[in-house]
Amino acid sequence: MNPASCYETRNRVVAVPARLKDGISDMVRRRQLYEGKAKVLFEGPEPGTLVQHFKDETSAFNNQKRGTITGKGVINNRISEYLMTKLGNIGVPTHLMRRLNMREQLVRELEIIPVTVVVRNIVAGSLAERFGLTEGDPLPRSIVEFYHKSDELGNPLVVEEHITAFGWASTQELDEMISLSLRINDFLSGLFLGIGIKLVDFRLEYGRLWENDMLRIFLADEITPDSCRLWDLETNEKLDKDRFRRDLGGIEEAYQEVARRLGILLPDGESSDITGPTMVQ
Repeated sequence: MNPASCYETRNRVVAVPARLKDGISDMVRRRQLYEGKAKVLFEGPEPGTLVQHFKDETSAFNNQKRGTITGKGVINNRISEYLMTKLGNIGVPTHLMRRLNMREQLVRELEIIPVTVVVRNIVAGSLAERFGLTEGDPLPRSIVEFYHKSDELGNPLVVEEHITAFGWASTQELDEMISLSLRINDFLSGLFLGIGIKLVDFRLEYGRLWENDMLRIFLADEITPDSCRLWDLETNEKLDKDRFRRDLGGIEEAYQEVARRLGILLPDGESSDITGPTMVQ
């Protein structure tokens, strides 16, 4: 299967703003391959690469609620780069190659597996609703869940039998995804605990890549306050997208606080000044 087949190809041409850094000119034009709720993927400069652009737009409840968080794309780009790099340093294979500018990363082109892996450490969100549990209660052990990646179907909860029977992933691939997810959970839980944050739950995506005649599983997408539930260790204040989901306000400040605690400092005004690509008709 062609790795690009996992994306909905759209024959659009875009120009990169001159204000983007690292010498990328506004005369550079790139073909857009896919646009999701929070990111856009462009054809990369070399075969087997993509440019991942982080947007300020956000959504919740399977795209039923939409909005914009000013500067979110810049902050998420930096946070995901930081966390993916840390994971790469402990041997977790990730799609990240390098950050290109304040909103974009150069990533490996993968064949995305249509399954989202969710790791839960504390009761929250849909888990509390499905089982009538109290939000905030610690789980006796981490729970790994699987969801089929399909907005049209509401991203339904699935089990291993669905995944293997429908050919979304093999048993071996699924075992590797579970093993990596638990390893990532152990590492990130400790990292966030060290900066006074509880890692309540988070979602991960994976993709396939042939490398040296071997099919390997790589971590894809992002790890940010969009994809994680992060609570302050002392107060349980939410520092993630739940502030948008539940109309709590202070969304930009929460994302900035996570970046600050991770040691990611943005110059004043930087998160709001950088715009996205301009579409060329």
